[in-house]
Amino acid sequence: MQDRYFPELPCFGCGPSNQDGLRLKSFAADDGLVVARFTPWPQHNNGLGYLNGGIIATVLDCHAAAAVTHEAHLRGWPPLPGAPLPYVTAGLDVRYLRPTPLDRTIALWARVTEASEPEMTVEVGIEWDGKERSRAEAHWKRWRPRP
Repeated sequence: MQDRYFPELPCFGCGPSNQDGLRLKSFAADDGLVVARFTPWPQHNNGLGYLNGGIIATVLDCHAAAAVTHEAHLRGWPPLPGAPLPYVTAGLDVRYLRPTPLDRTIALWARVTEASEPEMTVEVGIEWDGKERSRAEAHWKRWRPRP
């Protein structure tokens, strides 16, 4: 989704054009979910051998961005003139449920739960070994550039 919807975006988490970023890649699943896999780097250590909470929040936010952008595309709500994306994060409420391994590939899922042209809400989470590790509710508002 990132390569299709915002290939020039330099976002640290999901921007395809940021060579030093996480370069998250999200895909539409058959069941309406948006899914991704992410393998942490050793530099993402929280100091205790697990994935850092800031990296978790970044990955959740950026994966939610893919779900929102995909939903906007499906509904015919493209970015407004001057905006690189149709929506921008307005809030992210992250819950850390269990430690997330640093040395394993983790699975991400996202589902748009509310969608209107002015704003969207997304549930997004991280799973590993059959257990949810983190979950967030992300709120997005229509990006309306100002002169």
